[in-house]
Amino acid sequence: VKIDLIQISSFGTTNPDEKDALIAAVRDLGLEPQLVMMVGGVNPMNPDDEDEALAQLMVNLGAALRNNIAQVNSTSVETWMEGTPPSSEEEFEARVAQNIKLHLRAYEEAGLADSCIDNWNIEFLRPGEFQNFTSLAKLRPILTGLNEKIGRPFFKALIDAAHCGDSGLSIQENEFIVASMGEADEIGPFHCSVPTTRGCLSSDDGWVGALLTANAATGKLPSAFVELFRHDDPVLEPLRNLDPGHGIDTTLGRSYNEVMVDGLIDTVRRLNNLKNRGIL
Repeated sequence: VKIDLIQISSFGTTNPDEKDALIAAVRDLGLEPQLVMMVGGVNPMNPDDEDEALAQLMVNLGAALRNNIAQVNSTSVETWMEGTPPSSEEEFEARVAQNIKLHLRAYEEAGLADSCIDNWNIEFLRPGEFQNFTSLAKLRPILTGLNEKIGRPFFKALIDAAHCGDSGLSIQENEFIVASMGEADEIGPFHCSVPTTRGCLSSDDGWVGALLTANAATGKLPSAFVELFRHDDPVLEPLRNLDPGHGIDTTLGRSYNEVMVDGLIDTVRRLNNLKNRGIL
């Protein structure tokens, strides 16, 4: 397994010149960048915010197109740590429909059909970080609805073991959904990341290994990333307030660079042995 990809958080308010410079610098390191597009200050589920949410997405999609990036990702179905859960199934379905409308507009107005962008991968987040699209099962209707309108599996799921583990669904329930999404070609990149702590992969209680294998077994897994967060990052204080488990130090005296390297080594071994066993 070659370490040749990196994901970069990308907001629609970033200076385009700085974004281009960052992408070029990453490529100079021998890594191919993927953007993880985020929206801020707008609610993608609110029709009144549709134009502003679209404008933010268009900035990021423009950067991807300008820099010949093949895979884009986003958490753009909802705003982080804001909003309220749906009060009814009808309200949830309306929020799904508005997201389909927004993302279809972005697809069409950015001209993605015949572009360098092969796929747009959408990520759900755990309850508390999101209020609506908090599991793979709840995210999937957006992907299916978009792909039905486009006529091909362009929109896929960025599946994160951490958010799956904190979603309320069991490993077995997630494995079942992953297998079904594999049959529909809705499998995107996989995040090797730990539920709750978001730290050392050794604290995953089996989630990373089980779901990495499940995604690999679909035959559709394009890539895997190691994602972790500092337990004491000031920016993530809202997460520690949401769940004190996020503030647990899992480094065991290592630097976070060392924890990341250990995670990469572990993941390379997992992927190579999935290949050796004929699963990948």
